[in-house]
Amino acid sequence: MKRINEYKKLFKVEKAIDLKELKKTYRGLVKEWHPDKFQDEEKKEEAGVVSLKIIDGYHFLVSIAPETKEDNIEDYTTTITESQVADYHHKSMLLEVTFTDGTTYEYFGVNRKLFLKFMNSKSINNFGRRNVFKSFLYRKVRKNEVMA
Repeated sequence: MKRINEYKKLFKVEKAIDLKELKKTYRGLVKEWHPDKFQDEEKKEEAGVVSLKIIDGYHFLVSIAPETKEDNIEDYTTTITESQVADYHHKSMLLEVTFTDGTTYEYFGVNRKLFLKFMNSKSINNFGRRNVFKSFLYRKVRKNEVMA
């Protein structure tokens, strides 16, 4: 959640993410912080770091935008209903789940108590479907090769 808030602040997003506004802000920030605009090596180096943060933030916010989720809901529903959980990791309030179709999703705001219930349930697939996969903000991290 900290990462979400940090990027929303960087892009001055106060409510839901609007992809058109986000893109406009992104372009403005990239122009403002492009390393080639600076002569001073220290400023150029700082601009390079900020530019990478802007790029990462843009891609991150696009991945959690309502429009992106709406466009991909069919694939997501297929993954969580037809695939099994192949692997999972929990750190802080972030649960990363890899499914047997090779897709990995991050779920934001999953506390340790819920993660322990998920991990210790008789069926992590059923528990996830009922309590995690449709209840938390998520984003697709990657689509890997199909797992064996």
